[in-house]
Amino acid sequence: DRPPSPVNVTVTQLKANSATVSWDVPEGDVVIGYAILQQRQDGQMQRFIREVNTTNRACVLWDLAEDADYIIQVQSIGLYGESQASKRVHFRTLKETDRLPSNSSNQGDITMEGLDKDRQLQTGEIIIIVAVLLMWAAVIALFCRQYDIIKDNDSNNNKEKTKPSSEHSTPERPAGGLLRSK
Repeated sequence: DRPPSPVNVTVTQLKANSATVSWDVPEGDVVIGYAILQQRQDGQMQRFIREVNTTNRACVLWDLAEDADYIIQVQSIGLYGESQASKRVHFRTLKETDRLPSNSSNQGDITMEGLDKDRQLQTGEIIIIVAVLLMWAAVIALFCRQYDIIKDNDSNNNKEKTKPSSEHSTPERPAGGLLRSK
């Protein structure tokens, strides 16, 4: 019932404080997420990243120590549990002064694309929230307007009902207008 372990776990886009880990999953089983165990080899830091409801097979590791050794393992999360951990992958972050290898390029850099998507998502969320708030304000304003109209009508009706009666306010009836039964 458990999904298969991820395979081909690789570390790319290695920098002084970040790296991208990617993996593949054998076809056939339902995978709803992934768990990544990141550990510094000297044992000073361990991080567990768990992502569900995703088909993404890559993750950017942030806040890594410069010029440090790390071990990572990836697990698949299925409907009935987690897979066994993948094989351990060792990598070392770059020094701040090191340059990226010439075969690496910044085009299609997941870290930059991820930041831009987050900014667009936040802007979109803000626009949606503002639109919803404006619609609620309009609904409340319409309700208050209708409430004032109803209140004014009620107060006018109450004033008419509570007017003191006088001789001139009752309609005159012609003599003999009332029928009486014997």
